[in-house]
Amino acid sequence: MTNEEIIDEFEQGRMPGGSFHHADHIRVAFTYLSEFSVLEALQRFCAALKRFATAQGKPNLYHETITWAYLFLIRERMLRIEHRQTWEEFAAANQDLLTWERGRVAFSRSTMKRKPWRLRSRA
Repeated sequence: MTNEEIIDEFEQGRMPGGSFHHADHIRVAFTYLSEFSVLEALQRFCAALKRFATAQGKPNLYHETITWAYLFLIRERMLRIEHRQTWEEFAAANQDLLTWERGRVAFSRSTMKRKPWRLRSRA
């Protein structure tokens, strides 16, 4: 699938490639970060992931803090390489990101149990 097809499928609430395990999350996040600026990727990926979780009947699985942490971790890994990587190159060089480990992004137990933080506008 092309990056555009992956994004289109995901934004329509469908699983790109038919599955959506942790490694699939990482691939979709990598795709957004490959196609958009970091800020636009954050906005679009997070909004699409919330819609996707809701469409799958699991809206409570979305956690904003973990999502942002992984997006920044993926972006940092992308910046280590001086050329634009394909998904296959990125995945081969970053196998540690493709397996879910709760401790990979270290948060306190209270942070993990808290509802995801929300940005609030001040009037």
